[in-house]
Amino acid sequence: MLRMLKKPVHEFLRLYRTVAYVRLGVLGMGLGLLSGCAAILFFLGIEAGKHYIQVVWAGLSLPAPAGETLFGHAESAARIYRPWVIVAALGITGLVTGWLVQRFLPNSLDGMTDGTDAMIRAFHAEKGVIRRRAPLLKGLTSICTIAAGGSAGREGPVSQIGAGIGSWLSMRLGLSPRERRILMLAGAAGGLGAVFRAPLGGALTAIEVLYREDFESEALLPAVLSSVVSYSLFTFVFGTAPIFGIPRFSFTSVLELPWYLLLSLACTATGWAYVRTFRVLKYSVFGKLRARVGIMWTTALGGVLMGLFGILYPPVLSDGYGWIEQAILGQLPVVTMVTILLGKTLATAVTLGSGMSGGMFAPALFVGGMTGGVVGFAAQEIQPNVVTQPGGYVLVGMAAFFAGIAHAPIGPLVMVCELTQGYGLLAPLMLSSAVCILLGRRTALYENQVENKFESPAHLQDATVNLLATMRVRDCYTRGRVAVVEENVTLKALTDIIAGTQAFTFPVRGMHGRLNGLLAVQDVRGILYEADLFDLVLAGDLARPLTALTEDDDLYTALLAFVETDLSQLPVVSKDNEEQVLGLLERSDLFRAYSESLKALREDQ
Repeated sequence: MLRMLKKPVHEFLRLYRTVAYVRLGVLGMGLGLLSGCAAILFFLGIEAGKHYIQVVWAGLSLPAPAGETLFGHAESAARIYRPWVIVAALGITGLVTGWLVQRFLPNSLDGMTDGTDAMIRAFHAEKGVIRRRAPLLKGLTSICTIAAGGSAGREGPVSQIGAGIGSWLSMRLGLSPRERRILMLAGAAGGLGAVFRAPLGGALTAIEVLYREDFESEALLPAVLSSVVSYSLFTFVFGTAPIFGIPRFSFTSVLELPWYLLLSLACTATGWAYVRTFRVLKYSVFGKLRARVGIMWTTALGGVLMGLFGILYPPVLSDGYGWIEQAILGQLPVVTMVTILLGKTLATAVTLGSGMSGGMFAPALFVGGMTGGVVGFAAQEIQPNVVTQPGGYVLVGMAAFFAGIAHAPIGPLVMVCELTQGYGLLAPLMLSSAVCILLGRRTALYENQVENKFESPAHLQDATVNLLATMRVRDCYTRGRVAVVEENVTLKALTDIIAGTQAFTFPVRGMHGRLNGLLAVQDVRGILYEADLFDLVLAGDLARPLTALTEDDDLYTALLAFVETDLSQLPVVSKDNEEQVLGLLERSDLFRAYSESLKALREDQ
């Protein structure tokens, strides 16, 4: 039995060592286990904190979605109303968060939106390296912020935690920066897929948010494997029920398309207001305040202001998924949805703009869902025979809104399909997401997103190599007769040959008629006019090993040859007859061809 198992095990180990996608797939599954455990602990911490702080101690009665009632519905808890608890809890959380950030992560506020944006920056600018303390501190402070009522989401922090685990594991294994970046995305996908209970949507979102017009295709396999494993572990503990307890929706009439186009316009407008409000409060208000009084007191003030706002208008507290479910089920009036989306926009800007921890993902879904709900239920009032399921507009609004501000067309769309457990809304989801992306091109939620792979420092080397690899030597070398030197030619005769040509490199032929070396002018310059050596030194004595190219070689191969030999010219020989010299490739010709191709590529873009 052991002998039968020995061969498959050896074959697997060989594939693991030699085939990159096998190795990354295995490590992706391992990351799924780790990020799944982290997501379970993170989710438990938030739900327990919300129950004790908001329900038991503050006495609030807030709706919870059907899939997230771990500690029972708020209405069943015996409570005494103490609103000051929310203000105190958020104020203390802000104070502690500010002290921790000031002490350990002083550069984590400016230039980043949330944990997802921190992951994006680490991918592009920091070779996939995330400091171990960052996910831990941001995770703990995010639990406290959301549990106390701060308007923030859990998806951003848990993606940063998963990315941090991927970065740590890859460094422990001594992997390359490329593999480290991929495993960082796989860890983030595991966290997203678990807490949102959408394995495919989580994986696609993790590899999409890096770019505005691209995605990281190399990370798809390990991201999917990580997300599936993490999701399976998470649902094993908490069950497979989706977050929202809602009916299935379907798109039944083409006459609804104008309303979905109107929804796209509305989501584009509220998306711009959402991002703009956050930027203004973060940089123009809290940024200036932070420069005067310091990080700790600024985040403490943000916590107090959020607490006071939450007491005055409880729907803006925490992630607000319970309110989204009510909107989908048609239990909120249109006026209420308008006030909630405006309040949530301001509350999120105060919470995260002041420097407290959390993610922008869930609040974005909240605002987008309420925007869609306003359009859907208003449309039903106008055309009740056409718009028969206005709750579906809430779901489409969630995906379209986030797709527009995060420039992620596929991930949010798939997430909504997974949440609804069907593809009944696929057509309006695709239409609305595409329109929001087109109209919201200048609105960007994440500050560290880049346009595409060509703009990312992570792919500078790949872009150069790939471009050179697409071009061939035959397209840019100089064809013609090349002076070939016999190895028994004396230095005196060699002097006449060099003087009679413009070439700097000469192939050397041996006595059997085969090319066996290269003679470079730079190698003989020191003795070229030593008359005493004219009849003593032969060309074969001065030649270096032969380096030649063929017409079918790509320019990246040629570039490596130029680097290794430090020559300005290399001979090009026939592929069928290596003794036949067809011409010379100049190093300057290679660079000129690369420059022209790069210029043409940029013009096409």
